[in-house]
Amino acid sequence: METIVMYSDGGSRGNPGPAALGVYIETLEKRYGEFLGTKTNNEAEYAAIVFGLKKIKSLIGKERAKQTMVECRMDSELACRQLNHEYKIENEKLQPLFLTAWNLMLDFYEVRFIHVPREQNTVADVEANKAMDEEYKKRGML
Repeated sequence: METIVMYSDGGSRGNPGPAALGVYIETLEKRYGEFLGTKTNNEAEYAAIVFGLKKIKSLIGKERAKQTMVECRMDSELACRQLNHEYKIENEKLQPLFLTAWNLMLDFYEVRFIHVPREQNTVADVEANKAMDEEYKKRGML
């Protein structure tokens, strides 16, 4: 069985504030960053996970996805523990994001959520910050 390793990160400058996601699909050597508008840090973390799972499925196709295990590595302990059913999701804004991520898991053979130290998630973090910086430049804020 194939394993795809994905790193995800979401960030917000202010909480809530201008936010972006970063995704690094290490196995496929793909990097993405996307500005999200005004979000909390936790909303951005979930958006990154959802974006990454959708992107993997689009890159490898539906049939291959069913035979693939995805290892989602993230430095958000909260999102990781919620997705692993260790913490309840009390924030109403996170509940639909959790459900979207959970439904995307059904497209794969297996999806695992693993907490990693921030130092091991630098590529996804760089992509999120780059997306925020680009938006700031467009708006003349940098």
